[in-house]
Amino acid sequence: MADFITEPLGKRHKKSEFSCGNTLLDNYLQRQAKQDVRRKLSACFILRGSDNEVKGYYTLSNAGIPREVIPEKVSKKLPRAYNSLPVTLLGRLAVNEKHKGQGLGKLMLIDALKRSFEVSEIIGSMAVIVKPIDENAEQFYEKYGFVKLPDSEKMFLPMKTIEELFK
Repeated sequence: MADFITEPLGKRHKKSEFSCGNTLLDNYLQRQAKQDVRRKLSACFILRGSDNEVKGYYTLSNAGIPREVIPEKVSKKLPRAYNSLPVTLLGRLAVNEKHKGQGLGKLMLIDALKRSFEVSEIIGSMAVIVKPIDENAEQFYEKYGFVKLPDSEKMFLPMKTIEELFK
């Protein structure tokens, strides 16, 4: 793993060679990510090797979710004045097919959670949310403690839980 570096998307990254087996995720990196970063719609982080090959990537952005969808054991501890709660959206996470089975998804998730926690110390964010692209992705996030939000396709991991990982 020492050969891998996670960094913001840049010109040197070989995006066109990336293939994770999901056309939506491949197209996003190859055609849309750079524009979204430039427009400040998301931040895209690349896991790369020394040859600038993209081993995987993930995106983060600010989001808000309605108070009603948060589990009651969490929402009852929050001030009632907040109808929409600030969260960090882990929008996409994908591993190049050539590198699947090496634990890179877990490595990028940990990196994304660490970045999200660090930012939450500066800009309010009470959780990280994801919207899994399929059942396999949902099982991946469940394995790391994400909880399915009722009446939603999203999953939720409180920042308090993430804080425990990094403090």
